[in-house]
Amino acid sequence: MALGARADGVVRLIVREGMTVAVAGILLGLVAAAALGRTLATLVYPIAPRDPRTLAGVAAILACVALVACLLPARRAARVDPIVALRDE
Repeated sequence: MALGARADGVVRLIVREGMTVAVAGILLGLVAAAALGRTLATLVYPIAPRDPRTLAGVAAILACVALVACLLPARRAARVDPIVALRDE
């Protein structure tokens, strides 16, 4: 912000960076869950290991948690006074 960025641009940048990593992790997890379905069948007794509703629900919950985890620090970073940030550096 000290170099001319607007607050919404800072929020957008931080959320985009964080969600990119989160979505990559969710996709990797879905692929791993599909690949290890038989092994996971012994651990998740009442649920089918490749149940699409369960996988989609878990992916959606993880995406929401990741969005909140990215959005809170991004909003805090956007509220920082540029002069105070430069003075601390």
